[in-house]
Amino acid sequence: MGEHAIDLNADLGEGFGRWTLTDDAGLLVSVTSANVACGFHAGDPATMRRVCEDAVARGVAIGAQVSYSDLAGFGRRAMEVPPAELAAEVAYQIGALQVFAAAAGGEVAYVKPHGALYNRVVGDRSQADAVVAGVRLASDAGGRELPLLGLPGAVVLDAARAAGLPTVTEAFADRAYTADGTLVPRGDEGAVISDRDAVVERAVAIATGAPVRAIDGSELVLVAQSLCVHGDTPGAVALAGTVRAALADAGVEVRASWPRP
Repeated sequence: MGEHAIDLNADLGEGFGRWTLTDDAGLLVSVTSANVACGFHAGDPATMRRVCEDAVARGVAIGAQVSYSDLAGFGRRAMEVPPAELAAEVAYQIGALQVFAAAAGGEVAYVKPHGALYNRVVGDRSQADAVVAGVRLASDAGGRELPLLGLPGAVVLDAARAAGLPTVTEAFADRAYTADGTLVPRGDEGAVISDRDAVVERAVAIATGAPVRAIDGSELVLVAQSLCVHGDTPGAVALAGTVRAALADAGVEVRASWPRP
């Protein structure tokens, strides 16, 4: 076992009906955790079932990627949802995915908010508490404490710990950061890093504790237990494979941050 270890996750199952986005089978070759869309920003029952079956067959951990109810906006539009309603929606999404995970011989191992919800709960305590309430409800119903995956320093992780839930910190190899460690909004220039060499270099730096460049040129150390490579970017499968190989070459053990199915 190497000195460094990290989980490698990607968003999967982000199709809907006849429309497809991610190459789920290709990504499952390289990742150790799959954030599966649960039908609110993308995904449908047949896709959820297929991805769960393929993930279990590959020994990849299954995560529920929960979102605002926003198929048209891919979950990336700001929304105002009453806390009680959001909590119920989060629990509903987890429960739906758990059916397919269990049928495939696995389980939902963790929860990750998506898109606008992910960014909102970095600093919005009311929405963060609602997400945690939903995860807490699903955990109590399933008899297992579901870890919550999020940005280091996010208030949702503080809320999760206060509610007795495990937390796992995450970094992004293909997203730009501000100097304070938050993600540069997608609408801003340079928010998404598309150069493969740059993404691979940042992935290795994050996994080994080396600094990366923030958007303003300053250096930033991102402490993370899981590393995300977005599945909806062009060439995502090849990029994920290259990142995993580079991590191995750097002596980083790539493994899930939660029990595998």
